[in-house]
Formats: sequence, structure tokens, C-alpha cells
Amino acid sequence: GLRLRAQPLSLQMGGPIDNDLMLRVARGEKAERTPVWLFRQAGRHLPEYEAYKKETNCNFLQLLDNPKHVAEVTMQPIRRYNLDAAILFSDILVVAEALGIDVEMPGGKGITVPKPLAGPEEVKARIPESIDVKDKLSHVIEAVSLIKKELKGKVPLIGFSAAPWTLMYYMVGGSSKKNQEIGEQWLQNHPEEAKKLMGILTTTVIDYTSAQVEAGADMIQIFEAMGDFISKDSFYKFALPCMETIAKELRSRHPEVPLLVFPRGATYSLADLQQIGYDVVTMDTQTPRAETREILKKAADASTPPNMVKGPAALQGNFDVKLLKIGEGSVEEVEKSAKEMLKELGPQALIANLGEGLTGKEDPVLVNALIEAIHSTSDEMLGAKV
Repeated sequence: GLRLRAQPLSLQMGGPIDNDLMLRVARGEKAERTPVWLFRQAGRHLPEYEAYKKETNCNFLQLLDNPKHVAEVTMQPIRRYNLDAAILFSDILVVAEALGIDVEMPGGKGITVPKPLAGPEEVKARIPESIDVKDKLSHVIEAVSLIKKELKGKVPLIGFSAAPWTLMYYMVGGSSKKNQEIGEQWLQNHPEEAKKLMGILTTTVIDYTSAQVEAGADMIQIFEAMGDFISKDSFYKFALPCMETIAKELRSRHPEVPLLVFPRGATYSLADLQQIGYDVVTMDTQTPRAETREILKKAADASTPPNMVKGPAALQGNFDVKLLKIGEGSVEEVEKSAKEMLKELGPQALIANLGEGLTGKEDPVLVNALIEAIHSTSDEMLGAKV
């Protein structure tokens, strides 16, 4: 008889998804074209975002507090571009905020923590052992439900959180630009307190991403954005075990929800992340393409990973964002580089993306050229194979 593919629970709750390319690639199924979405696709590179900020008289952090604003900004790139997924418009530091850490955004300086944890004794003094994310982050959860309604099943919605090391990095150092060594110093000098803090963060991230899934998120992306500022030894000793706990727990709570991960600056760990259960692992701009495929295959052949495909994870990335800068690139160059990327990585088991997030200085014309080039090139490559 006919074998019906079991639909994930989140799809049953929200109705079917018209374009489920991303979900199929993450589950290891064959796709007829390569899906694409972009880190920071919503927000600062779009003129309509700047216009919306003016219209609402809100800055970035104020927009994040209002589910209606979050839904609007999330939808803007979906209206403009032919993207294969929406991603919740949010920030990696909302988890730190939920734990009582103040976050500020002084103009042009990026996000900062003005009063970071001054020493190990402050973990106990300032950080609660546990919180109710559905209370503290209720506005984000509400935004997820709202976005799902507005998407009307057009594309999947990606929920996300920062990983524990990245959160700790900001909570003790305060900034991505200054005091970059403080996080690693904590790991070396205060390993017990660091482990305790990362344990609290791990539980919070699990509860937070799980609540996003319950509200309708179809996939979860974990961002280890601060991989550049942790030594390799410390990454394996402190960061990876937390990421494993997150993958295991989310898999057991939501077996049908694909897990994506991006250890920016620490992509030496991609095979390890595959082996602890992530379905999609992300290359940054520096990650070698063909070689990474080989490494993932070798690791999966040696020991079956507990991810959805029970084999090599799909890859995500790693187009160079610099080629999209206003006045830098051209449509022809973008198309040429997109073709090269698909040739090197192959069009299957790939979610095309950037090697780092959009910075706000990109030209929407070039961004659109990238999205269209990924689709048309992969259509040609895959059409030829059928």
C-alpha cells in the first residue's frame, strides 16, 4: 500500500506548509531545489525596516518587546524575497535578559551588557537557579504564534536561541568588541562557577526553544556566535557538552523538529555537532567546503549519529556576505559566486545561507540576486540529474 509520510506535530497544529524544502533537506530527504534563507534576513539591511522604526518611533530593543512589531519585521524579508524560511526576529541576548541581566544598545556600538557579572560570587548572588521562560519571555512566545498565523503556511518558521557559551561570554565580558578575553579567563580560573552558570543557561535555552516549538516554530537554530573567543580545549570541555544536552533534550521532546547549529569561529567542531544529533551544521565564511562534506561523511561512517537522517548532517552556509555590500559587488559576481558554492557543495543536503549575518550595509538588489541564483542554479543542476 501507500506509505504516507508522517507529518511533524507542528505542521499538524498549524496546517501543512506549502514550501517545505527546508524541512525536507534537514530530515535528509531529496529536494528538487536548494533552499535558501539568510542570517539576519530581517532588519537593518532593508529600507522598509528603517521606515518601520521611524513610523513606530522604536529602536531595535523596543521593537523586540512588542509581538506585533516582531511579527511585522519577521515578515518583511518574506514579502520582498523568495526565501524558503522565516526566522523569528529577535536577539541572542534575550535569554540573558530573562535571567535578570540588563542589555543596552547604545547607538552604533552593538548590543552591550553594561553591568556584567564582576566575579564568580555574582553567579549565586545575581542569577536565579531557574526561571519560567513562558513568563519571562512570554512576549517572544506570543510573537512566534503571531508570525505562524501571518505566514499562513507559506514557509517554515525557524525559532532560535544563542548557545550557553555565547550567552556566558556576554554576561561576564559585556561586549563583542571589548574584554573579549574575560569569558575564557572565567573558564580557566573559575571552572566550577562557569559550569554552574552554563548549566543554568543550558536549561533555560532548552525551555525557551521548546516553548517556541510549542508556539509553532518548525525548526530550531542554535547560535554559538562567539566561537572565536573560546579555546579549542575549552570548547570541547565546556561548550560542546551543553550543546549536546540541548540536542538530546529537544530531540526527546520534539522528535520531528529539525535542529540547526552554527558554531561561528569554531567550525572545527562540525563533525562533533553532527555526532551529538544536530541535523544541519553551519559553515562560516572560512570553512572549507568540499573537505567539510568529507569530514562529516567519515564521522557518520565511523559511528551512526542520532540525528534525523542517521547519517551525514546537511550543511548550511557559507556565501561571503561582503559580496552583497552596496557598491562592492555586482549581480554578475554574486551569480558567479553562488554557482561556485553550489558546485563545491553540491545542491543536495544543503541549505544555502551566508557565512555570517547581514551587517546592514548590503544592497537588497544583490541579496535578491543571491536568492534567485541559488534557486535557478540548483534547479538546473537537479533538473539535469532527474
